[in-house]
Amino acid sequence: MPLCLLSTRPPSSLTLITCHASSGALRTHPSPPSTSSLSLPPTPPPSLTCALHCPHFQSCSGCTHEFNLHRPIIVDEATDFFNTLGVSDFTFDTCRLWEWRCRAKLAVRGSAESPLIGLYQEGTHNVVDIPQCKAHHPNINAAVELLRRGITELNVQPYDEDQGTGDLRYVQMAVTTYNTSLPASERYRNGKVQVSLVWNSRNENSPNSEKLNALANFLWRNGGPKSNVHLIHSVWANFQTSANNIIFGNRWRHLLGERDFWEHVGGIDIALAPSSFGQANTRAFDILLRKLQKYVPFGASVADLYAGAGVIGLSLAATRKCRSVKCIEINKESKLSFEKTADRLPKIVDSSISWHHADASKEPLSWMVGSDVIVVDPPRKGLDTSLVDALQNIKSVKHKAKSSSESPHEVKDEKRPWILRAREDSVQIGRKTTSVDSQALPETLIYISCGWESFKEDCKLLLSSKAWHLEKAHGYNFFPGTQSIEVLAVFKRGQGGLKKKKLGKKKKKRL
Repeated sequence: MPLCLLSTRPPSSLTLITCHASSGALRTHPSPPSTSSLSLPPTPPPSLTCALHCPHFQSCSGCTHEFNLHRPIIVDEATDFFNTLGVSDFTFDTCRLWEWRCRAKLAVRGSAESPLIGLYQEGTHNVVDIPQCKAHHPNINAAVELLRRGITELNVQPYDEDQGTGDLRYVQMAVTTYNTSLPASERYRNGKVQVSLVWNSRNENSPNSEKLNALANFLWRNGGPKSNVHLIHSVWANFQTSANNIIFGNRWRHLLGERDFWEHVGGIDIALAPSSFGQANTRAFDILLRKLQKYVPFGASVADLYAGAGVIGLSLAATRKCRSVKCIEINKESKLSFEKTADRLPKIVDSSISWHHADASKEPLSWMVGSDVIVVDPPRKGLDTSLVDALQNIKSVKHKAKSSSESPHEVKDEKRPWILRAREDSVQIGRKTTSVDSQALPETLIYISCGWESFKEDCKLLLSSKAWHLEKAHGYNFFPGTQSIEVLAVFKRGQGGLKKKKLGKKKKKRL
């Protein structure tokens, strides 16, 4: 009988748990362990099975498959795809299979007497209540139940999409597991929840604001530090009245608890505002960052496109002693999180670090010049067409870049609006980059993808230009229970030719 190697305790202590191949046996199997870290052979046998055990499966739109959480079918497709491109050592890492989600956005519908807090049913706007979600960190489920109690006791009206009425539209739950007052082995289980209530009003002065404050106080009184079970980190309000499907409005208000939300990934402490993008699977993200760091040379200059709050760029500045790091992000809400994270970097970090509120698709070459390494972490749709074009034609601009006497961002009498905005909203930390490196073009491109189909298309386009070759690829199980994988791909400038060199060495040895 095949075995899954799962960890129910810290990595130093492993426990063997049998995973049965029979679906009937799996459905009656006891609840899965809370912590799971998987060690897999390169091609596990088909009978090696780990199951979801979720009562909401097939009713909500969150998980798409129930069995083999450790290795979704798409991994085989990815392995074959990279094999055809000459990368035969594609790896796939999985971490927690249950209770991995530390960030969730949930719709609130139904009635005050019977609120529904969960996800939409596939293809509809009918909300499925998911109180026992197996993907959620346990404290998210606990916070949802506390919120449900508050809605009922205070007669808070859930949002009615058809009428545009009601009070509470959505809730975002984010868990911080970084508490230095606890032993490392206890931090995950004791994570605290930042609750963001999306309120159906223009601002905090609207007529229903009294209910908002009452609900926030209820959560804090029953889940804050003075309650029997300290569960809640903080409570925030977001105000949204739009009839579209955008969850958050532009106005935020901190109501109770700690203002700063910290997590520890990639070797640094990071601050995330509720409006900032944050990875749902923080442990898997940390594993990816540790691998990514190995592909960045010490002292390199890095441009981090689609940077968000700059987590990737700042982790490289700290761990790889980068000469310079430029973070480019279109969401201006990420600026404050970047500044707080940068302020908490180790004092020994001596890099030129900057964050720019800019669209990386606008003249992308201007962000590449002066960098040895480009890191791209685009949304699910993949790279912008203009960025793909710039990367494809990077050889043709090499001479132009070398002949230019100054960086595009230092041109006198600059009039391009996106460059002017980037200057105005930029943050500069540390010493300035020396002019010696100002015209360098990147030799390494590191692509982090959350959209497999878009990545395949981008990858083919990059390789078809002969400007890049694919050197390494790794997959990560960020979303167990789905057919989604996160990919870390490393491209190098030029057409490669490593295989020929190796063959040449073998011939010499035979002679």
